[in-house]
Amino acid sequence: MTSRARSVEETRRRILTASVGLHSERLAADIGLDDVAARAGVSVQTVLRHFGSRASLVEASIEHARAEVEEERRSPVGDVDAAVRTIVDHYEQRGDAVIVMLAQEPHEELLRRVTEDGRRMHRGWVEEVFAPYVELAADPDELVDLLVVATDVYTWKLLRRDRGLARDLTENRIRTLVRTLLGADGPADH
Repeated sequence: MTSRARSVEETRRRILTASVGLHSERLAADIGLDDVAARAGVSVQTVLRHFGSRASLVEASIEHARAEVEEERRSPVGDVDAAVRTIVDHYEQRGDAVIVMLAQEPHEELLRRVTEDGRRMHRGWVEEVFAPYVELAADPDELVDLLVVATDVYTWKLLRRDRGLARDLTENRIRTLVRTLLGADGPADH
């Protein structure tokens, strides 16, 4: 990659990172291109040159954040401890921002789309990571539903923010919920 191409890519990444960061801190309606440009250390014209419009920037930001989230949540299939540690790490990094987005979804179509995608992503993650247990369940849909709840951002929020538990205690409580749902005789326990 040439130096110029690297510079262009780095600028694009800074703009996307700035946009995603601002959306985790503020209401979407309160974020302008000038805010994104200032955070990224570029001009509004540079943002427009890279993305063409605010709408295109938002779409690219959604895809950028989605790719980051998928990478952050990657967990070995069937490893309960790793899955719970991974999801708590993810919530420690992004949980508060997700709660802000969820609060806005009734009023912001864009955020409703993002949170709906997040719900699908979370359910898919549960189905994938806990697949060896789900395959053995008498009612796989019920088990997936319950695992989704046990590992949801609101569960983390209730324990970590509302209850004020330390990170390690939060992780232990979520692990206990998950292990209880899976039973002592799951495939990883043999």
